[in-house]
Amino acid sequence: MLSAWSGHSPAQSIGPAIVFAVLAAALLHAIWNSLAHGVPDRLVGFGLIGVVDVVGGGALVAFAGLPPAGAWPYILGSALTHAIYNALLMTSYRLGEFSQMYPLARGTSPWVVAVVSVVVLGKALPGSELAGVLAVSAGLLGLVLAGGIPGRKHLPALAAAGATGLMIATYTVIDGVGVGLSPLLSYTGWMFMLQGVPYVIVVPLVRGRRLLGAVRRCALPGIAGGTISLLAYGIVLWAQTSGALAPIAALRESSIVFGTLIGTFFLGERLGPRRAVAATVVLAGVLLISLP
Repeated sequence: MLSAWSGHSPAQSIGPAIVFAVLAAALLHAIWNSLAHGVPDRLVGFGLIGVVDVVGGGALVAFAGLPPAGAWPYILGSALTHAIYNALLMTSYRLGEFSQMYPLARGTSPWVVAVVSVVVLGKALPGSELAGVLAVSAGLLGLVLAGGIPGRKHLPALAAAGATGLMIATYTVIDGVGVGLSPLLSYTGWMFMLQGVPYVIVVPLVRGRRLLGAVRRCALPGIAGGTISLLAYGIVLWAQTSGALAPIAALRESSIVFGTLIGTFFLGERLGPRRAVAATVVLAGVLLISLP
């Protein structure tokens, strides 16, 4: 994915340890998203994820200290984008099925980065990336139409998933640059701590007296989801320090397949041949876009 905006430097190989770590992170990402989708009160669930972000990020900050001055714009931009991403993700899960919303959100991101690199940055799009853009476009259209032509009631869910993908594209670009400007633990700690603060403040104000009861119902999936989220993205940031951004971004998108399988086998959602084929086409397109 990042090859679309960073240009085409010579292909960089990654060792088996990084491959395994990034695939594990993709699985963890799909798992925490499934927990977030299934939490009884999603607002409180994301609030608990925010608590984990603040506590976990704060622990890293206490150990790693301040980042270099040049990294702050990226840390602040990433934290803000992640906070908006979580709000949009929560909305998409409230409105739609996990096995449709998750691939839509993940698949939109590399497609958007590739298109923006051509339209805005004026970069050339090689044949493999053009094929990837077309494949992702076809796969996303297939996901949208998997249950038939969507009516007006489906549009908010589809819009929320698409906007979530835009935020994924944004923070991927920001972090792809920012993580190279700061020690890993410092960048990760400050980014997570700052992105969790808005939810720690807003959720108690919104839920008021109902907060305690909701926390009891949501504690396990919320805290588990937050912990897994922090671990998964921390692994990705660590892998990105290798410099092999494009293949790492491609491996991350295997979460589309993991998410589709989790929705089918654990959440009781009907996969169906159309949705299965569409998710596979999205993944194939992502790989074509991402691999150098």
